[in-house]
Amino acid sequence: MASRPLHGRTAPCGCRREGTPRIMPATGGGAQVSLETRIGDRTARLSIIGLGYVGLPLAVEFARAGFHVVGIDLDPEKVGLLKEGRSYVQDVPDGWLAPLVEKGLLAATTDYSVLAGCDTANICVPTPLSKTRDPDLSYINEAVERIASHLHPEMLVILESTTYPGTTEELIRPRLEQTGLRVGQDFHLAFSPERVDPGNRAHGTRTIPKVVGGVTPACTRLAQILYSTCLEQVVPVSSPAVAEMVKLLENTFRSVNIGLVNELALFCDRVGIDVWEVIDAAATKPFGFMPFYPGPGLGGHCIPIDPLYLSWKARAAGFETRFIELADHVNSQMPLHVVEKVGLALNSIRKSINGSRVLILGVAYKANIDDIRESPALDILRLLAERGAQVGYHDPLVPKIDLSELHVESVELSDEMLRECDCAVLVTAHRDLDYARILEQSRLVLDTRNAWKGVTSPKLFRL
Repeated sequence: MASRPLHGRTAPCGCRREGTPRIMPATGGGAQVSLETRIGDRTARLSIIGLGYVGLPLAVEFARAGFHVVGIDLDPEKVGLLKEGRSYVQDVPDGWLAPLVEKGLLAATTDYSVLAGCDTANICVPTPLSKTRDPDLSYINEAVERIASHLHPEMLVILESTTYPGTTEELIRPRLEQTGLRVGQDFHLAFSPERVDPGNRAHGTRTIPKVVGGVTPACTRLAQILYSTCLEQVVPVSSPAVAEMVKLLENTFRSVNIGLVNELALFCDRVGIDVWEVIDAAATKPFGFMPFYPGPGLGGHCIPIDPLYLSWKARAAGFETRFIELADHVNSQMPLHVVEKVGLALNSIRKSINGSRVLILGVAYKANIDDIRESPALDILRLLAERGAQVGYHDPLVPKIDLSELHVESVELSDEMLRECDCAVLVTAHRDLDYARILEQSRLVLDTRNAWKGVTSPKLFRL
């Protein structure tokens, strides 16, 4: 179903490009009404730049709150699906999306010129690492350039993409002020870190507290007012740098603790102690301990990447982040440890990795989602193939992997397939996998997630 134009009004020139949502100019005509008032009565026009796992759920929440929202993304396939009311993000069902598109509350386009008619712009674009593992801010820079071309008085710009402390004030503010407009006087600028956890049924965009820090108190207040229209709790902080640091602390905390427990898992494996039993027993302590669990490596859009943004910023300031870099080293070595464990398992039946058939179970970076970004399964597949294994995978949520360096499709998890493989390696413990059948039918199983907790079998190996 095609999206309806927003209120049927044209852009400032009185015309529009084909497929571009019509949006009334934010500052046009008659007596000026403050942006705070327009937010309060839902007449403000909102834009979301980047319609991925962060941007689309946020756009949906704003639209459900009664705003007219336009999403901007350079991927025409995403835009086309949204215009039909079809979702490509697991946490946004079609049943949420389609009514909003049909009512004209949510539109999508590849054309940045719609920003001229928008009161707010939330930047939700990727912030990957470069090949040298330095921050890649090219997507942010592109979005800011486009916003600068259409910046107008009273506009509110909020960066949500994870980045290093100082980005908002050192990179974005100077570029926007080159237009002649001044932050805090003519337009508003803030940072609010995304806290999306794909597949989390208990905590979603609406319920996760939203941290926000503006360049000026007025910027913070306006951003807080905007988010409060659709989110349950907004937490203001004193500056964008504090808000930027909040996100990096959250994910560095997790990365370092996972690195610690992964290192302990390697030690326990060396001396013959069950690390899973150790963690379960330690977790009975009602204070001073929080359980973290080992695994085949880190994945996702945050934990493997965000701490390195902080480490890069620290180096620029002449500061050494030893915990962060050590945790990254330990965590990045886990896929190799998994491959070594495959080799040990195969040795038990007098086989080598070279020439053996190995089946990877689950390639998403965590259970019950379809996201493979930074998934350790990709490294495990590559490492096994480099060692001569015949490698395949099964994942009920990821039908194919189509990357520049890897093109493979999921195989059917039949009894015959399990029996033909020399070793099955559980990397992602999806809830719909039949674990009893997998163990029964497989020659060997390597469990990296403790999915067979309490099970003893001569053909079952653990991380």
